[in-house]
Amino acid sequence: MRILVVAATVAEIGPLLDGVGLAHAAAPAVAGGRRGAHTIDALATGVGMLATGTWCGRTLAQQSYDLAINLGVCGSFDPELPPGSLVHVVVDRVPELGAEDGDSFLTIHDLQLLDEDEFPYAGGNLVNESPIENPMLATLPEVTAITVNTAHGHEPTIDRVRSRFAPQVESMEGAAFMYACLVSGTPFVQVRAVSNMVERRNRAAWKLADAVRSLGDFSLAFLDSL
Repeated sequence: MRILVVAATVAEIGPLLDGVGLAHAAAPAVAGGRRGAHTIDALATGVGMLATGTWCGRTLAQQSYDLAINLGVCGSFDPELPPGSLVHVVVDRVPELGAEDGDSFLTIHDLQLLDEDEFPYAGGNLVNESPIENPMLATLPEVTAITVNTAHGHEPTIDRVRSRFAPQVESMEGAAFMYACLVSGTPFVQVRAVSNMVERRNRAAWKLADAVRSLGDFSLAFLDSL
């Protein structure tokens, strides 16, 4: 298989790059290597939706892939998904895309700027409706995510986004990756490791190194299982 691995930062996929024998090039960059029978291209896009969407779209337009894998860390809204947990994101959305109306928020679908089932959306979400069948992937909980420009760290806004969308995790890139894959028709998987709970910013409680290590162990074993 020819596989594209996408991450916001090189640090998030450092163990995978080591396992595939790739240099830790600065983002954005595409570096190629091999793992078993697979050709692996690793793309570090830079942080955020704009960088991820642009570089994923450019890369997927230039090269066809059998599978694209988005790896990264995330924050968890769900107490059953503590730091160190691995998740398979199958539903994602951008909760900030819309308009304020006083104390209310209107999504782009509420505004009738886009139908809820207009491609690539399904029910107002970006959905991986046909994830690949894989025994390792099947061990991970399938979760609903949101992708944000501003990571949540204020109790009132956390409560509001919970009540509006009931997300389990959040990242700053996932929906952009999924959008690019859906548009290009590329099979994809989004796997994330929880680095922190979504709460008032508390870096002392983060387990970033543990999350990256768990993500690296899983991703290499996942590639070997394909």
